[in-house]
Amino acid sequence: MTTLLALDTATEACSVALLHDGKVLTHYEVIPRLHAQKLLPMIKALLAEAGIGLSALDAIAFGRGPGAFTGVRIAIGVVQGLAFGLDRPVLPVSNLAALAQRALREQGATQVAAAIDARMDEVYWGCYHEVAGEMKPVGEEAVMAPELAALPGAATGDWFGAGTGWGYAERIAAVVSARDATLLPHAQDLLTLGTFAWHRGEAIVADNAQPVYLRDKVATPKAR
Repeated sequence: MTTLLALDTATEACSVALLHDGKVLTHYEVIPRLHAQKLLPMIKALLAEAGIGLSALDAIAFGRGPGAFTGVRIAIGVVQGLAFGLDRPVLPVSNLAALAQRALREQGATQVAAAIDARMDEVYWGCYHEVAGEMKPVGEEAVMAPELAALPGAATGDWFGAGTGWGYAERIAAVVSARDATLLPHAQDLLTLGTFAWHRGEAIVADNAQPVYLRDKVATPKAR
């Protein structure tokens, strides 16, 4: 039976989740600026709760962004260190998709406009709909001014707004039936999406684990 670990530090939340023997264990804390100190102890505690060691893992899923620059780098560094040491593959998961998956799990929302506050008066934006229990993207993820955020052109039915980007709700023209601007990505939902990806054979080697920032000017050094 598959054993997967998922971890996320891309936003104010720091969380880990473990699938082992068909059971899911999680730990989630909103601890801004403490991710680097807390993440490894959280992983160790979760494995101890399950009664297994790191060697039992088949793969590691992680939040690859978009999100806070430092937070995404912490996740990448930890997952690469663990995966290299164990010789295990990794499963990159979009933090916007994880946010949509959480809205499905907690709110039953099958169409989600996910938005994460990108600072600099912008939002990370992505739209998703549910297919067989998995939130799949409708269009591309992007970073933009709140005024430019929109639902897909052919959008119908009820949409749910999820994530801190909805703190700009008065500037977002997209019409949603309900929203939660406090919602943050959770490793439990990264685990769900990672499990779908694992069964499709989408795991990659740790060398290829790369962050996704969406904002090129942050990810790319300036030319001298």
